[in-house]
Amino acid sequence: MSEQIITPQLRQWIIDQAEANCKPEDVLKSMTDAGWNEDVAIEAMETTLQQHLADKAEKAKQPPSVPVPDLDLTDSPLHLDAGDRRVTVLSVLKHPRAVLLGDFLSDEECNALIEGAKPRMARSLTVENATGGEEVNDERTSNGMFFQRGENELVRRIEARIARLLHWPEENGEGVQVLQYRPGAEYKPHYDYFDPTAPGTATILTRGGQRVGTVVMYLNEPEKGGGTTFPDAGLEVCPKRGNALFFSYDKPHPSTKSLHGGAPVVAGEKWIATKWLREREFK
Repeated sequence: MSEQIITPQLRQWIIDQAEANCKPEDVLKSMTDAGWNEDVAIEAMETTLQQHLADKAEKAKQPPSVPVPDLDLTDSPLHLDAGDRRVTVLSVLKHPRAVLLGDFLSDEECNALIEGAKPRMARSLTVENATGGEEVNDERTSNGMFFQRGENELVRRIEARIARLLHWPEENGEGVQVLQYRPGAEYKPHYDYFDPTAPGTATILTRGGQRVGTVVMYLNEPEKGGGTTFPDAGLEVCPKRGNALFFSYDKPHPSTKSLHGGAPVVAGEKWIATKWLREREFK
């Protein structure tokens, strides 16, 4: 008799029977009547239901999902209307939800962001979880600055573009942050949402709720290194001038697979602009 393989389809069928409150002995009889060896059927039921219960228990511990920004990718369009320009959909990942867009910024816009940021650059800070303030963190070795929301015509144009594409209010966005990574600089893997267990998170959330989405805009091209990595997804996005990477996270939990980092720049330097999106109006 050939070996009987426990397939994903069989496991899902077993889960469906359990969710329908079918008796285990009836499920076992259905499987043996269909030709399954009894020992194989019992093993399939035990391992499947144990994992299913473990998954349900883990999910019960997670925060609830919330609405997130997203693009309308119905019928898999190659191009999207951003209002003042047409952008190209280069790649789409479902989990984490990540979309790479081409032609999001013009060369002139990239240059203008860099030149406008240069006089205001300082060592980048990260959120200090204990208080909700900011701190220098050895895991982030870039220089950066923030444009206030709507600070100038260029920033307003980019913010309107993001809002139109992602169907998310402009006022829910933080300011545009410009970052410079010199050779050796990096940002080790991290989450953009605020840790719900940290003492300072309650203070942070009063300004607009959780972060639910990120847009990374690539302003230049380092010679080597500097990609945006997603360790849980085995993904690395190379920094291509004018491209933008959008990803979302519907709950502050690792199950979103939104863990990401900025790989070390090996040669040249990397300039990016980042826009974080909140649940509500950011104040």
